[in-house]
Amino acid sequence: MKKYALETAVGIFLVFGLLCVGYLTLKLGHVSLLSDNAYSLFARFTTVSGLRAGSPVSMLGIEVGRVGQLTMDQKDQKAVVEIRIQKGIRVYDDAIASIKTEGLIGDMFLSIDPGGAGKQLGPGGIITETQPPIDIAALIGKYAFGEVKKP
Repeated sequence: MKKYALETAVGIFLVFGLLCVGYLTLKLGHVSLLSDNAYSLFARFTTVSGLRAGSPVSMLGIEVGRVGQLTMDQKDQKAVVEIRIQKGIRVYDDAIASIKTEGLIGDMFLSIDPGGAGKQLGPGGIITETQPPIDIAALIGKYAFGEVKKP
């Protein structure tokens, strides 16, 4: 009987540990299963190189969401980015979305200047003003090979 009590205790401990690991995986991976505290906005870019689904979205230096799906609009030849913004964060129709890098060789993230002079964007709204990422490698190449004009 004592043998079964020890095996039961180890089994309960193992199940509890697996539940804790699963919870931490969901929290650290920014996955939401039960509730969705975000709404979607969309932005069209000429290029989204380096940006990927799950990249952070920041506004005024504070992370306010994540990049959702990246798709292509074949008709307009533009990349369409779904932006998942936390509920309660207001973005207006004169907002500017730009793709930036964290540091010199860091990951890409989406930065939003929220605007404020226009009408508030609701779920499914489109940010019309966008700025694609700066190609650092091309800039360094131009500078290194003397293609940059000095004033």
